[in-house]
Order: sequence, then C-alpha cells, then structure tokens
Amino acid sequence: MAGTLAACGSSSDGDGGSGDSGTVTLVSHDSWAASKDVVAAFEKQSGYKLKVLEDGDAGQAVNKAILTKDNPQGDVFFGVDNTLLSRALDNGLFQPYEAKGSDRVLPEYRADQDEHRVTPVDSGDICVNYDKAYFKQHGLTPPTSLDDLTEPEYKDLLVTENAGSSSPGLGFLLGTAARYGDGDGGWEGYWKKLKANGVKVVDSWEQAYNEEFSGSAGGKKAKGDRPLVVSYASSPPVEVVYADPQPDTAPTGVADGTCFRQVEYAGLLSNAKNPEGGKALLDFLIGKAFQEDMPLNMFVHPVREGAQVPEVFRKFGPQAKDPQTMDPAKIADHRDEWVKAWTSLVLK
Repeated sequence: MAGTLAACGSSSDGDGGSGDSGTVTLVSHDSWAASKDVVAAFEKQSGYKLKVLEDGDAGQAVNKAILTKDNPQGDVFFGVDNTLLSRALDNGLFQPYEAKGSDRVLPEYRADQDEHRVTPVDSGDICVNYDKAYFKQHGLTPPTSLDDLTEPEYKDLLVTENAGSSSPGLGFLLGTAARYGDGDGGWEGYWKKLKANGVKVVDSWEQAYNEEFSGSAGGKKAKGDRPLVVSYASSPPVEVVYADPQPDTAPTGVADGTCFRQVEYAGLLSNAKNPEGGKALLDFLIGKAFQEDMPLNMFVHPVREGAQVPEVFRKFGPQAKDPQTMDPAKIADHRDEWVKAWTSLVLK
C-alpha cells in the first residue's frame, strides 16, 4: 500500500501494453515489492516474465489507470483500496475473473462477490504514528485517540496527507467521518479543530513520513519536525527491519484509537493484452507464497487464511484492535463530496 518502503522487486520500465504474450505486466502504486525468489518461482511456474510498472501514489495510479483503460499499460492493476474501489468499478476498470484460491480469502476482506472483478490481496490500518523520543524528551504522553489530536498539547505536531491525492490521507478523512458522522457538527467540525490546532497537510505519504515526520529514518535525515504523522499500524516494524543495527524496540508507536481499516485489491484490466497471464498473476497474488512474503516487503497483512506472519511483524506491527470501518457503498455515495468539502475547509 502507499505507505511502505520499497524492497527488492521485479520492476522495469517500458510499455506494458505491447501484447508480448510471454510477459505479464502488473501496474501498481509505488509501494509494490516482492522477494526475488518468490517472483522467480511465479515466473518458472507460470511461464510468464513479470514486468512491474509503478505509477505514483495509489490515488494517482487509480486515476491514470481509469484514463488509460481503453489501451491499458498492463494486464493487472494492484493497489486500489476500499476507499477508491467504487471509482474503479464504476468506470469499468476491471473485467471479471475469480482467482484460484479465492475461497481461502478471509470473508471480511471479500468484495464484489457477484461479479468477481477484484481480488483482495492485503489489509492494513491507517493510523497516526508518533515519535517516541520526542514525547519522552518533552515529558508528553503520546495521543491515543482522534479526540486527543485536537488538544492544545499537540498543537503543530501532526502532519497528514492530502485526502484528494493520497490514499492514506483519504483513509484518515474517512476514519474521522466514521467516528464523528457527517455535517458541520461531525467530521467537518472535527477538522476545523484540527486545522486550528496546526495540522500540516502535504501531497503524499512519502513526503509526510520520510520528510516531515521526526520519528522515521528518512525524516531524521531530512530534519523533519513533526512528531505525529498519518501512516500505518505496520510502519513501526519498517523502522526496526531496516535499521542497522536493529533495535530491540521500535522508535515509533501507533495511536491505536486513530485507525481506519484499509483493504487493497487487484484486478484483471479491461482490454488487457495478455489476459491469461493476468489470470495467472492474480492466482499468484493470493497464493500462500506471495501472501507470506508480503509482510516484510510491503509491510501489510495477508488476507489468506492460514498465511503466517513473521515474528518481527507480529511484535511491532499488530493490526489495530478496533479500527474504524465504513461500508463501501457509503464511501461510494459520499467520498467525492467529502473530499471536496475537506479541500475547501482545510486547504483554503
């Protein structure tokens, strides 16, 4: 999801719509990653060479995929989540295919069961992360809830992403709508308080987490000065796995009462040049090997029942206990008007 660090993958540039039947092309947001041996196993088993085209933040990638759907860049799109799913489906981005192994996907992650235009691949929780060292140095208790973020002691500490251009930014907005309801006394009233309390908005997760946030390795290098950031519940293990030497405890924590559950899907693109290769790729994405490979590459949770999660991921990146959720139909009905209202309220 758009909120992970890149790891080794099978990625190359070029035109994914060339129609080369020996190649299957995956179009994704920038956070696609997979182990080389897992990709190699797919290529050996399927007979297709995998090409990956990364296309920006999830919101950007979905919009571009819709604009190019008549002559798509590839065969499969990965990275549309529950916040943007209806936009993709309403615009005819995908053609039906029920991936082999779909019956092993946990029921709470399934969607579009009548037409099977998308296959669930992973889940994660969009949450506020905090810089442990900052709060210790300043003798402050880290926030634990959305309400806390509007309190005076957290003024000018939070950075979030633009809800109109960023998937985690949109997820955070939807989380506040789920928590506080609609209208001026609901999420809009809450965001007025956040704005008055100095929330900073940037365009992308990459900018928020790796430049503005003081708790990440990238943010430290960039001299980021915001100790609160909208990211993921699975971000702390990133700071452990990629540190050298690895610390015993994560330098960042998660405000568990701020979380919104995100599910990511993949689908066979309409007008795909290599639909058979695309079907094989979708089967692979929910296979046990790829599902167990994801946690330490894309820092997301598998959706396949029985898929094992590495200990370091379980220890530092557990799923939120009680995240906010929203029915996809409600998201479809209100997303665009909420983003428009949020933009007018927060950015102007």
